[in-house]
Amino acid sequence: MSGRDPDRRRSLLEAADRAILRDGPEVSMAAIAAEAGITKPILYRHFGDKSGLYQALADRHVRTVIAQLRPAFTERGADLRARARLTIAVYLDLISANLNLYRFLFHRASAEDTRIRSHMTSLVRSLGEELGGVLAAERVVPDPVRAQVLGHAFVGMVQTTGDWWLDHPEVDRDEVVEGLVDVIVAAIGQRSRTAGRT
Repeated sequence: MSGRDPDRRRSLLEAADRAILRDGPEVSMAAIAAEAGITKPILYRHFGDKSGLYQALADRHVRTVIAQLRPAFTERGADLRARARLTIAVYLDLISANLNLYRFLFHRASAEDTRIRSHMTSLVRSLGEELGGVLAAERVVPDPVRAQVLGHAFVGMVQTTGDWWLDHPEVDRDEVVEGLVDVIVAAIGQRSRTAGRT
């Protein structure tokens, strides 16, 4: 079945990327289909339905973002502040360089479709779990439950702050990065001091 041809699916997703880049997050499904040289029903047939197309785009791009963030926050040897700064800077650079796509996935698709909202939440949550695991494994936050709480808190904080920053381009990127880094380092440092007194 053509819908299962990975090369064909990839070319359709690339067409969707081009249409979103050109037309913005409110791009029509007809425009995406036209960019791919097919009709809307044929486009949906390859992905099951519109939700399937949204999910394929989310998998393609959110997983790519996560893959690019992972080396920054898992780098051993660098101090916490340097790792946090690098990870946040990479994230902000990625979303600002792909603004239309970010808004398409996190705003439009998530607002239109509860399944894609749930899927996106799951992808983001997996990053929080991974970060929590790193904090615990490296004994940055020795208590594994606390590490998970902080991992999810940091991911959510960076995501929502990044979303705000995209709407405020007058705010210097480095100022946003340093503000977030200060909160992360303070949260972990305060916990370490408290634990040391018990």
